[in-house]
Amino acid sequence: MAFSTLATILLAVFTVSIVSFIGAFLLFFNVKRIEKLMFPLVSFAAGALLAAAFFDLIPEAVAADGGLPIFSFVLGGIVLFFVVEKLMYWYHCHNGRCETHHAEGHGHHGHPKQVKPVAWLNLFGDGVHNFLDGVIIAATFVVNPGLGVVTTLAVILHEIPQEIGDFSVLIYSGLSRTRALFYNFLTALTAVLGALVAFFYAEAVESAEPALLAFAAGGFIYIAAADLIPELHHDQEFPKSLIQLAWFGVGVMAIYLVSRYFAA
Repeated sequence: MAFSTLATILLAVFTVSIVSFIGAFLLFFNVKRIEKLMFPLVSFAAGALLAAAFFDLIPEAVAADGGLPIFSFVLGGIVLFFVVEKLMYWYHCHNGRCETHHAEGHGHHGHPKQVKPVAWLNLFGDGVHNFLDGVIIAATFVVNPGLGVVTTLAVILHEIPQEIGDFSVLIYSGLSRTRALFYNFLTALTAVLGALVAFFYAEAVESAEPALLAFAAGGFIYIAAADLIPELHHDQEFPKSLIQLAWFGVGVMAIYLVSRYFAA
């Protein structure tokens, strides 16, 4: 039983890693086409993350609360992700939106001649983020395999746009596309390490189950509300807004259906 659970967890985190790799791999070939796909993908991912938090993670945490203040842990998850992201912005100006990137990130031909420290800081931040994803995935599979499926799907959906953005940062920081792809995949594999740590310390994970689920929910809420939804406001045309809303609803419905048939 334990071996079966471990095999399922490893399959899930490897799937997340491979899907993240595929997202960056596609960008390797056709940047403009992928940018067009980001429009519905971000809407879909935002709806899916919020649905996973409110339909699955929070109800599961409340059901197993053990007297813990669940919603305080949800808030704690939001604050934790806010602090982590602030630190990441502080160090590497995520997605090249700061003056440092524009001033130092490009040479005369559009790419820097040397690899800037921002590349390694970006990879470190990604590694930590993916490690936590692995912990969350393993913890939810230990609690309920169906909940693990829902969580894995939600992680995949937000990893794709994130990895595409991070791959772009690595390119603009001076890494070749081949090296950026390779290092991006290595950081994705830290999710496997996080999953193994969570699995082999399963007793501690189970005792902290409500808190972990609530923290994960807070993290999902933060990613959707602070990172993904603001991106949707860049296009304010009414037809595009309707399309965004439709894809957002599809994301919510997808997680609802997966939750109903897998996490019951």
